[in-house]
Amino acid sequence: MRRRRINVRMPAIGGQGAVTAAHIIATAADHAGYHAVSNPFFGAEKRMAPAESYVRIGIEPIYDRGEVVYPDVIMVFHSQVITMGKSYTMPFYSGIKRDGLIIINAEEDLLSDRDKAFLESLNVKVFNFSATKFALEIAGTELATNMAMIGAFFGITQIAGMESIEEGIKARFLKKFVASGGTMSLDSAIERKFKKKLELIEKNINTAKAAYELANQWAKEQGIEPWLPKPQEVARV
Repeated sequence: MRRRRINVRMPAIGGQGAVTAAHIIATAADHAGYHAVSNPFFGAEKRMAPAESYVRIGIEPIYDRGEVVYPDVIMVFHSQVITMGKSYTMPFYSGIKRDGLIIINAEEDLLSDRDKAFLESLNVKVFNFSATKFALEIAGTELATNMAMIGAFFGITQIAGMESIEEGIKARFLKKFVASGGTMSLDSAIERKFKKKLELIEKNINTAKAAYELANQWAKEQGIEPWLPKPQEVARV
């Protein structure tokens, strides 16, 4: 199903990097030629507390901000969003649009029969995979869970390819090292930090790529087509 815009809701728990993920997704979509905005929502700013981020991507300028009440895509970053209700919206899939998509960071099936029946009635696809496992095996840290979620999102929706995802990741993690005027003057301490940053970026990109490929294969098996028309196919406002 082709859309002109998609809204993404990302329920997570504090410390999982959902805010960073939203920023990277919006940046990658912008690099791919779309209009995109992201914004977070916080309650208590502490680890394991509910947290949420939102992304809007479209082929026309976007002026909306705030909570995404009716998402096309829901990205569940932690099982406790479902099992313990750590979400500002209950049930977590409330408001999901027909023909929508839910990506869940969990290998096991966490949905009840009632949940499945409701989602099936709306033709909502559910993609389960262990983003945290990907992060641990490829990046060596669960902190890269958000990178796996980013890869899965783009692998299924095909809004942006790996080139744009890489640009989004680099823009997020390298901004402190880019000097104005296109020059960079680094002393030995900064050089060491820069090297570590490049290594981190490489691991994050590899994590996102592995999840992208897995999710893209799943999308093909499900017969899912790209969610938005290519920017060059429509007139930009």
